[in-house]
Amino acid sequence: MAERLIIGISGASGAIYGVRLLEALRGTGIETHLVVSRAGALTLRHETGLRPADLEPMADIVHPINDVGAACASGSFRTRGMVVAPCSMKTVAEIATGLSSTLLSRSADVVLKERRRLVLLVRESPLTSVHLRNMATISDMGGIICPPVPAFYTAPASVDDIVDHTVGRVLDLFDIDSGRVSRWAGLKTPPPPPPEPAEEDGSEPDQ
Repeated sequence: MAERLIIGISGASGAIYGVRLLEALRGTGIETHLVVSRAGALTLRHETGLRPADLEPMADIVHPINDVGAACASGSFRTRGMVVAPCSMKTVAEIATGLSSTLLSRSADVVLKERRRLVLLVRESPLTSVHLRNMATISDMGGIICPPVPAFYTAPASVDDIVDHTVGRVLDLFDIDSGRVSRWAGLKTPPPPPPEPAEEDGSEPDQ
C-alpha cells in the first residue's frame, strides 16, 4: 500500500491537532496530503496564529479546498487513509450523507468507498441527536469516531502533553508509532482504599 496519509483540518475548535499530526508525521516516510477548509483556516488563525500557508512546509502536498480534481479525490490514488483533525459537525454531516461539496468531504468519501481507514477527531459538546446519528452512520460505514478526549492516567503536565498523546493514539490506528504515546503498563501501586464510613453517635451535626 502507498505510504500516504490525507490530513484534513475543518472549522471545529482544536486546529492544533491537525498541526501536531503534520509535525508528528515528518520524518516517518509517510507522504502527507493536506486539505484545509475555509472555516478551518479561520479557526487555525484564531487559535494558533498560523495561516494555511504556514503549514505548507509541514506537509508534502497541500491541496486547495475546492480542487475536486486533486489526486486524493480519486479512489485510484492509493493511501493509508485519512484523518480529519479537528472534525466539525458540518463535515460529519457531509461525510455521513455522501455530500461531497469540497475536496475535504470528497476525500473522506473516497476513503470510505475504498474501504480504507477514516479517523475523525470530532469536536462538539453537547451533542444533538442529529450529531449522534450522523456519527453512528459513519461508524457503520467503517469510519472511526475518535473524539480528542484527554487521557489523565498519563498525568499530563501541560496541554502539549494532552495533544501529543491524542495525536500518538490517532497514529496508532494506522500502525504508525510516533513515540508520543505513554503506554499503559498497569497500575504501579494499588489504588487507595475507600474512606471508612463515619460512625453515627446520635449527636446533632455541627451547624
